[in-house]
Amino acid sequence: MTTAVEHAIDRARDDGRAAFVGYLPAGFPDPDASIAAALALAENGADVIELGPPYSDPVMDGPVIQEATNRVLEAGFTTSDLFDVIREITRRTDVPVLVMTYWNLVLQRGIDTYAREIAAAGGAGLITPDITPEAADEWIAASKRHDLDRVFLAAPTSSDERLRMISEASTGFVYTVSTMGITGERASLDAAARSLVERLRIAGAERACVGIGVTTPAHVTNIAEYADGAIVGTALVKTLGSGGVDALGAKVRELVAGSRR
Repeated sequence: MTTAVEHAIDRARDDGRAAFVGYLPAGFPDPDASIAAALALAENGADVIELGPPYSDPVMDGPVIQEATNRVLEAGFTTSDLFDVIREITRRTDVPVLVMTYWNLVLQRGIDTYAREIAAAGGAGLITPDITPEAADEWIAASKRHDLDRVFLAAPTSSDERLRMISEASTGFVYTVSTMGITGERASLDAAARSLVERLRIAGAERACVGIGVTTPAHVTNIAEYADGAIVGTALVKTLGSGGVDALGAKVRELVAGSRR
């Protein structure tokens, strides 16, 4: 059965474009504004919303996202608050909401409890940057029980065997890391991203979305040539922080315009 995230990506493809996945830190700049910002993503063309709960040791996050999530942490935002934010977003839009979370936050809550609460809030599933499929049996089982997508990451350094494992274990899409390193702005994307998507196709991945360093409409246009979707985070977080929700909406429209093939 096709999941909500898969359906969103397929609908974008049928419309002649790559899907646009927009990332924002949950609770930034405050819970109410976070909800408004996520809705602005949906209203201005995002196909999938990606929310990142704040974490004290975000190994993948660049300085812009770290600064935003630190602000949220200092304000006392909790995992329970995350579910409240998701619930309010999904009450007001049909655009699927994925949570990109470091695994320790899930373990602290309990894997099945976290999965159950995500599903009850209307969330579509999890992107898990720091757990691999072979270590995720309990999460895979919980995701099946609660009908949640599980999005694993593939990197340019991944072996062909690992890419097959990731492709088989993932639902929704495979998060295709464009280049090694943390999130943030880059003048150009690593050519390894195109090669990695080709390798993922051979490994059996039906949908691959490219993230890390995707910040301009030109980046999105380039990705649309070979991948199923583009994932943008830092550019959106920076815009929200400096210009608010209206500026964020305009930025999303600008980036989504680059997704047409």
